[in-house]
Amino acid sequence: MAFKLNVNGKVLSADVDGDTPLLWVLRDTLGILGPKYGCGVAQCGACTVHIDGAPMRSCAIPVEGLGQSKIVTIEGVGASAVGKKVQQAWSELDVAQCGYCQAGQIMSATALLAEKPKPTDADIDEAMAGNLCRCATYTRIRAAIKLASGQKTEA
Repeated sequence: MAFKLNVNGKVLSADVDGDTPLLWVLRDTLGILGPKYGCGVAQCGACTVHIDGAPMRSCAIPVEGLGQSKIVTIEGVGASAVGKKVQQAWSELDVAQCGYCQAGQIMSATALLAEKPKPTDADIDEAMAGNLCRCATYTRIRAAIKLASGQKTEA
């Protein structure tokens, strides 16, 4: 079945089964490789994308339920002012080590700052809890979120 998806501001077509997870449509059909496969059960956050502004795990979302939703991946998040600030902070503080989880981390951080421009540590903990980092760069992730929000950093 053919689906039209609004991804990063472009309408793209994908001829896939309706139950195909969005992650596989993005990566295998559309060639958008930023969202990563981590666990396949929406627990690690590596596949996080924004759907209508909300951070969602693309590995667990069937493409048939998306309709006219606006999907943003790491490739498109820098088009927003908040996304650009988050990406700059990540770079400035050298957050990534291996980098595998960082697209999902940035997507969750951007959604947090879009909703709460000056988050508390508790806000950050809650928003980022579903994003795992095997390299344990959590201290730098928190510092980058604070830097992007204009708050004092400790890293």
